[in-house]
Amino acid sequence: MRGLLVVNPVATTTTERVRDVLASALAADLVLDTVVTKGRGHGVELGARAVELGVDVVIALGGDGTVNEVVNGMVQNGPIADGPAFAVVPGGSTNVFVRALGYSASPVEATGELLDALRAGRSRPISLGEAVYGDGRRWFTFCFGLGLDARVVDRVERKRSGGRRNSPGLFLRTAAVQLARGTGRGSPTIELETTAAHSGVPGQRDGTTDGLAEAQRPASGDPGEQPGEDTDRQIALGIVCNTRPWTYLNSRPVLACPDASFDTGLDLLALQRVRMSSVLRSARQMLAADGGPHGRNVVSRHDAATMRFRADDPIPLQMDGEYLGESHEVLLIHHPRVLRVIG
Repeated sequence: MRGLLVVNPVATTTTERVRDVLASALAADLVLDTVVTKGRGHGVELGARAVELGVDVVIALGGDGTVNEVVNGMVQNGPIADGPAFAVVPGGSTNVFVRALGYSASPVEATGELLDALRAGRSRPISLGEAVYGDGRRWFTFCFGLGLDARVVDRVERKRSGGRRNSPGLFLRTAAVQLARGTGRGSPTIELETTAAHSGVPGQRDGTTDGLAEAQRPASGDPGEQPGEDTDRQIALGIVCNTRPWTYLNSRPVLACPDASFDTGLDLLALQRVRMSSVLRSARQMLAADGGPHGRNVVSRHDAATMRFRADDPIPLQMDGEYLGESHEVLLIHHPRVLRVIG
């Protein structure tokens, strides 16, 4: 089996020696080419090249940013039925995607689990989300954020570029400062529209917005509304999940959308107003095991095929924990069974 290992040389939780040991372990079972990324965007090029070369499996050794880039390269021209499988060895600070697939957070343990899966021939298809905004179009693996969530990611990235080490504490402190400054209260009012849920419905299409099924099911935490309807709501911030959890607080999963899955459509947690009390209440509910955030200020959607967000003022956006910038409008599209992963 031929493989391509894409290594992020500045991955947060691995050293050069550890990365060399992991690459050697993988090379024992694969005809492996190893390429080290040279900067932002290089992972996209390498993912696209892997598809062109027809390798059997692409393995990313890095964090969620590396994962996002490689996946975008692999599917930039759309899903390929006989394209490479994808796998990850965690090397970042949080590693949401690979942990959501069921792998250990330890790069050494995850490498052993990956080798077991490769030897057993275990793989499965998962869904991805696609974001269309401004002049951009990009795929995401596990989450998309709008408003305060994206603003916090932006501030954290700036601190990291100044030498601060990434950690859950850095995110928490940054979020607290933004809330105390009233950042969320100054956010643009975002108009939300969603279209029909479609997972598991006979006759569903291949993830495009044409011919979507009419199935509907009640939205958790938003009684009486149907997430499959075309609805208009005004929100102040949104977290869109393609799987659970949204993120981790060290080893503890944070469940913004507890019903989200790689096997269903997109899920949404949104707040209509951003106040310190309401955000803290929702944060506590995300860490609990009682069904996720709920209440009058909460808007939830489950298993949506598309979500569209519009605002008169630019909306801050983040994808898979990476800041994208701002846009007045973004369309999110769910694509089922796009990427084959090992596991």
